[in-house]
Amino acid sequence: NGAGKTTRFEMITGSNRPTAGRVLGAGRDIHRVRYAERDRLAIHYHQSYQVRRFRRFLPSFLLERADSAYPLVHLFDEPQFNTQDGYIGFMLDFFRRLRTEGRLVFVCLHPTARYHIEIMREICERFLFVSGGGVSEATDFGALAAQPAVRAYLGALAE
Repeated sequence: NGAGKTTRFEMITGSNRPTAGRVLGAGRDIHRVRYAERDRLAIHYHQSYQVRRFRRFLPSFLLERADSAYPLVHLFDEPQFNTQDGYIGFMLDFFRRLRTEGRLVFVCLHPTARYHIEIMREICERFLFVSGGGVSEATDFGALAAQPAVRAYLGALAE
């Protein structure tokens, strides 16, 4: 909806540069890490789980190593949850495994069906609502859904 979610994810993974400041992952400036190793700090899965790519500004050998073998941060940008063949169960298990391993997981979606809300309730520990340049935060879905802007956005799904 143009709130900047994908752009924010691209900045976290190093595929887009901020106009000011820097982006740190595990204490490392993501733009100083070798291109082929950035996904070991943060990985961006966009919609149907293709991994986002990025433009190269310097030769990779001039950049630092990631010093991680597996992504520390997983960013799911509008994941497509298939309601057939146990796919949702597979994804829920994957999210739970990432949490157990101490990975940070962001799931960004536009809920269009009741099961999207149920998935969020199942996997999320905190909730953010991004709209109009602002961010609202809540520790549970009920508190988030009680906010007028969230209720207006979700309509009947907020109930």
